[in-house]
Amino acid sequence: MTRSRTPEQALQWCRDLVKQRAGNFFWGLRMLPEPKRSGLFALYAWMRDADDIADSDTEIPIATDHLNLFAANTATLFDGGSRPEGPMWEGIAWAVNEFDLPRKPFDDMIEGQRHDLEQRCIETAEDLLEYCRCVASTVGELCIQIWGYADAEAPQLAVQRGIALQLTNILRDVGEDLERGRCYLPSQDLQHAGLSVEDLATWDKPKACEQLTRNWIHQADAYYQSSAPLDKMISRDCRPTLQAMTGIYHALLRRLAARPSRSVLGPRARLSMLGKLSIALRARAGAR
Repeated sequence: MTRSRTPEQALQWCRDLVKQRAGNFFWGLRMLPEPKRSGLFALYAWMRDADDIADSDTEIPIATDHLNLFAANTATLFDGGSRPEGPMWEGIAWAVNEFDLPRKPFDDMIEGQRHDLEQRCIETAEDLLEYCRCVASTVGELCIQIWGYADAEAPQLAVQRGIALQLTNILRDVGEDLERGRCYLPSQDLQHAGLSVEDLATWDKPKACEQLTRNWIHQADAYYQSSAPLDKMISRDCRPTLQAMTGIYHALLRRLAARPSRSVLGPRARLSMLGKLSIALRARAGAR
């Protein structure tokens, strides 16, 4: 017999998961007022489960079955079916109802995970941006739904901010992804630069590798700049969180810009706990 939980217990489980698995986000999310804070914790827990399926070492057919079940369970949140058991499902079901979250971003996020499972080739810049939209901009769309916004332009800016954040993630993990057999930088870009995947993995042609990486660093920075008006479009009580989360990732991008080779050769671009806390405190002070 499954032990029943109160909504508060399920949401506390989601909070603990964020603290354990998402250091870059936790410091920003904890500044949110309730119930928005719990809504974001639940959303992260759902995203983490989806991401873990695609990133697991399970054989592809088995992982695909897991993702199909995950997609079916997610659909029940919107179709009125029997809710799946478990604290994550209890938490996200609460968030969907509490904030009237739309279904499409959830479906698009799952499609992004299928991209990884099926190891689809990213050939063009458009392919990469679409992948970023699926796995990150969808999160931005759901975040602003929870936070609240008044400007009709906010959803499109949330899409751009999501692309900026995901490009930062991709650029700081180029080497790690290549070791796992994944290359998110477009194959057409590599060909244009005269590089093979092996050249990029070993950084054997440093000038070409650096220029390719720097081109995408510039694109990521442009998305941070173009989405900047979003910071003042969401509810005032949520602005410190958005600014802190953005500030942390933008700082990581600047570290990559200072030495693009670390995206492959390491060390991985990181911020200290003190650095993250400092950004969060500045965001809170700026909002006031």
